[in-house]
Order: sequence, then structure tokens, then C-alpha cells
Amino acid sequence: MKVVVTRTLAGGLGLLEADRSITDLWIAPPGFGPDRPELLARIAGAHGILAQFNEAVNAEFFDAAGPDLRIVANYAVGYDNMEVAEATRRGIWLSNTPDAVTPPTADMAWTLMLAVSRRLYEGEREVRCGAFSTRTGYDPTHLLGGDFEGQTLLIVGAGRIGYATAMRSIGWGMTVLYVSRSPHPEFESAPFRARGVELDDGLRQADYVSIHTPLTPQTRHLIGRRELALMKPTAYLINTARGPVVDEAALVEALRAGTIAGAGLDVYEDEPRLAPGLAELPNTCLMPHVGSASRSARPAMARMAQRNILAALRGERPPNAINEVQRPRAS
Repeated sequence: MKVVVTRTLAGGLGLLEADRSITDLWIAPPGFGPDRPELLARIAGAHGILAQFNEAVNAEFFDAAGPDLRIVANYAVGYDNMEVAEATRRGIWLSNTPDAVTPPTADMAWTLMLAVSRRLYEGEREVRCGAFSTRTGYDPTHLLGGDFEGQTLLIVGAGRIGYATAMRSIGWGMTVLYVSRSPHPEFESAPFRARGVELDDGLRQADYVSIHTPLTPQTRHLIGRRELALMKPTAYLINTARGPVVDEAALVEALRAGTIAGAGLDVYEDEPRLAPGLAELPNTCLMPHVGSASRSARPAMARMAQRNILAALRGERPPNAINEVQRPRAS
């Protein structure tokens, strides 16, 4: 069987390398970043593919792989890059890596909250450029930032990562609100006894808005010009989910106008490109989509994706399947 891994992964690919049923294993070399035609040529004849979140896994992708394709394992928790219905129609498993990314992504949400609220970027730049070392006197109004203790945190998207982010607020004694399509008893019980709210109501109350919803047609531009205008001028927007959930051009306008105090982003609407003007704004903390980039999480994601592929090659249901298909069992 042939398996293609489209990017070099942290932690290695020992599970695939040790499996004797895989006679053709192609692993992208370090730095390999194919254009679309090269990627499609590489996957021809594959039985399994370990893909990245920024690769469109669609009808064109399935056609290029050919009729033997059994599974595409996404190296991510999100799968908005995948055409689930088309894969299901063709009898192709799709899978993701949900649990491994939860702690580091929640940590990144808090990293961004702390950094943008306490104006880390501005302060560090001042020290590095030498302005701090030449400063005379002391200005009590310099680099005043936000507070955390007793503030209100709005979680938009009450899944695993949203819950983990809310859990990290306990030490600050924050009030937690959440937005979801359905009630979540785990949020509403101890220890933080969160309250479910409509998005508009939550935006008006929150000091910090942390986005954890998946990208769907319904959540694209969920936060736009109107929603940003509902937020407090002292509030901060954090996005570690998917970039297009936020209208990035509208966010730039709001940050310039002081409609909100700041934003911390790990994801972008047209990644890796930024909306014009975003990079120049001082009231931001901008990270290059590294929410899951911890020494334990990325190898765990690699192992999870490999287990999904190996299960499908054996004719079994992948442990982290995101669709249901009928396929003949492997002999």
C-alpha cells in the first residue's frame, strides 16, 4: 500500500514506517511546500494520505489520488479544508486530531490575552530598541493595560478548547459566559458556573472575547463590523480558531478607531496573508498559527493521525473519523 505524508511532522512517523503493509511511504522532506499541481501528482495512487489543514481536500484531490484512496487524515482538529460529503459519497474516510491540540491551544488563547492586554509587544519593542534604557524619570500613565481579576470572559464556541480556556480563568476569579447552539451543563456547573448567552449580549458584557468555534458557512464572519461595535472600548478579541470567523478588514478598522482595545490572533482570514494595516497596529499580538506547537502536542497529533490511517488500511473505522463510510474490510 502507498501512503503519502504531505509535510514533515514533529515526532516522526514511526508507526507508519514500522507497518509492513505499507510498501510505498513517501514523506515530504523538510521545507517541502508543494504547489497544487505537485501535491496532486505526489498523491496519485495513494491508499492513505496524511494532510495539512491548509490543503484543500476536495473532489480534485480525490480524483488525483485515484480509486484506491481509503483515508485522508487531517493533521489538525479543524476540518473546514475537507469536503466531507464528497468523501463520504466516494467511501473515503476523513479523520482529525481533536484531543491533542486542546491544552496548547487553550494556553495560546491565554498567551494572547495576557500579551495584548498587558501590551507586551509595545513594551518589549521599547526595551529592544533602546528607548527604555535612555528614559529619564517615571511616567505612571505609561503602557497602562487591562486587568483580569474579576473581569468577564466570553467563550464563543463551547467545545473542548473553549472549555479548557474557560478552566484557565479560575485563578483570576473571572465571570465566564459562553455562546453555543445548545446548553452545556459542564460549563454551567462548578467550578466556574458559566452562563449561556446570545452572542450580542455576550459581546456587550465581555472584557475578553475568545473564539473557539469551527469554521462553517454559518460562522464565517461571525464577528464583523456590527459585532465589534457592540464590544466595550476596553475589551479584547482573541482568535485561536479559524481566521475567517472574523472579518479581518472590519477588525483593522475597529482597532484603528479604538472601538475595541486590542486583538490577539493566531489565525488569519487569508492565511498566511494579513489584512492591509493589521501588522502595523500596536494594539495587537500576532502569532503565526502555532497554537498547537508544543513539544508534546505536535508529536501526539502525528501519532493520532498515523493510527487513523493504519485503522483505515486494515478496513477498520478510524478512531477519530469525522464521517461514516461503508468500505470492504481489508483481506
